Amino acid sequence: MGAGGPPVAIKSGARALAPSKLFDLSSLSPRLVARDAPDPPSTCDQGVLRTTPTQRTKIWKFNTNLHCSIIGTCLSNAELRQVLKKFGMASQACTDHELHGIAVTLAGRHDDAARRLQKALDHRHKLAINQFTRADTEAGVRAMWQDAVSRGDIPGAYWATLTHPLTTQDLVREAFGEVHMLSHLVGSANRADIRRLCVLEADKAALEAKLERQQQALHEAIVTRDGQIKELRQALAERITAGKPEDSGALRDLIGDLERRVTSEARRRGALEDRLDAARTDAARERAARIKAERDADTMRQELDAIEASLIPIGGDKAPGARPEVRLSGVTILYVGGRPNQTASMRTAVERLGATFLHHDGGVENHPNLLPGLASRSDVVLFPVDCISHDAANTVKSLCRQGDKRFIPLRSASVTSLLAALQAPEMTRMMDAAD
Repeated sequence: MGAGGPPVAIKSGARALAPSKLFDLSSLSPRLVARDAPDPPSTCDQGVLRTTPTQRTKIWKFNTNLHCSIIGTCLSNAELRQVLKKFGMASQACTDHELHGIAVTLAGRHDDAARRLQKALDHRHKLAINQFTRADTEAGVRAMWQDAVSRGDIPGAYWATLTHPLTTQDLVREAFGEVHMLSHLVGSANRADIRRLCVLEADKAALEAKLERQQQALHEAIVTRDGQIKELRQALAERITAGKPEDSGALRDLIGDLERRVTSEARRRGALEDRLDAARTDAARERAARIKAERDADTMRQELDAIEASLIPIGGDKAPGARPEVRLSGVTILYVGGRPNQTASMRTAVERLGATFLHHDGGVENHPNLLPGLASRSDVVLFPVDCISHDAANTVKSLCRQGDKRFIPLRSASVTSLLAALQAPEMTRMMDAAD
């Protein structure tokens, strides 16, 4: 890397990554934003003169090194294609990567195309921009940005942070580095899930081999026991047939010995059957655990795919094999239950896909009588199975069946579970059926 500036510490959530070992932003230009001249001095309550910028930064005022991350993170491919179509630059033959390159080039020009990009970004992230206007210091902007990162609400917060009037060069560099590192963390999570799945598959194969060996050993033991009993019975029959009166004592001893051996073998057989039942129970338990782990891994992979669809890497390309983002234009989604502090993030995620978001907390503060009206207005109802009352869940299912509405139970109340459900193939099929 070059020596144009000091390295910046990259943070993700509550964990700080070592700045000197993971990422160095020194290759970026020291001046990442070309600000306009400050506003005329204003007088505060104490009579002290101060100047505070009031205009948000336009996209063409950013250093060209930032345009790639802004376009790739803050606009979806569908939104970008729609903007570029108005300039005749988005033919059907253009790939997403080509559209990304065109938009990055246009972002650095102070012309109508750049202004159209600015307008599209402002409209797309209006909610986040309005929230960030409450910050009246650089520290306040940084705190709101870090809170958005911890919640996984990146695109809108990234654009609102970069364009905020109080954002400094250092904060721009910090946000850029954070987005860059988040793309690596998403890839790491995918690789960790694949490693865990491989370990589970190896454990399954070992358990199946162990069960097969135990069953074979038990079968051989039973066959041997049955053979010995048959031989003993045959020997007893022969002795009885050829016996003499004086041999009666010996015969009684032989019969007693055989009875003891039969009793011993019966106990041994009972113990072996108990062991076989225990082995089968353990195998069934392990098989159920493996199936659940595979299902959880598949669910987590779907949620990570949904995150990747909303958090494009800095280079602008999606990961190989990643499915395109589903568009839900005209769809009304009702979310019942969940945690109040996540409602805003969920609303942003749903509206980003073009859908309308309705919410009911399941009867904590919202009256249950509101549910029928909301359900009738919606096209699909979602609820987290881990954060909703039984009464509310049963009411939702009953209302959906009565109104012929689709309902989707979610694995958890997280935003990632919601994103995964919205990106699922069945949602696409539902859209096609509606059309």
